[in-house]
This record gives sequence, structure tokens and C-alpha cells, in this order.
Amino acid sequence: MTTWFISRHPGAIAWIKEQAQWHIDHYRDHLDPDDIAPGDTVIGTLPPHIAAAICAKGAAWYALQLPQEAEQRGSEYSAADMTAMGCTLQRYHIHKT
Repeated sequence: MTTWFISRHPGAIAWIKEQAQWHIDHYRDHLDPDDIAPGDTVIGTLPPHIAAAICAKGAAWYALQLPQEAEQRGSEYSAADMTAMGCTLQRYHIHKT
């Protein structure tokens, strides 16, 4: 069982490294669902079709959730900013219908 963190944002990578309860095996800026095995854990903000593909394989998906206003979107944040803003991880299980 492998844990993957998917993000291209340096602040998000720094933030997850501060979360003592998580051990990340692989950091990637893009995820190929073919790399995921049953029992793996994937953390990151993913397009729905990719999240559904990893859930269908029996992997767990945790979305990185960062509360922000519309005008804040597209900004880069430090790990400290993300903590102050209330960044969390939330597990979801989605499927294509």
C-alpha cells in the first residue's frame, strides 16, 4: 500500500509534510491512474474522472480542501497560509454513473 500526494503547488507539498499523521511515499504533479493499486491512498485535488478511476481500483482518495473566496483562487499559498486558512483533507469515494 502506497500513499501518493498529487500537487504542483510548493505550499501544498510543504503543508502535507507538516502533517505528522501522513507518510507520503510518492510526490507527483500529475497522476496516471494506471500507477495506482488497490489499497493505495491518493491525496490531492483531482478531476472527477481521475478520482473515480482510482476509487474504482480500490484506492482511497482524500481531497485537499482549502477554504477561500473567489478572488483568492489561483493564488499561491505557503504551508503557514494554508494552516491559517483551515486547510483539511477529506476522504471521498466517487464513481462514474
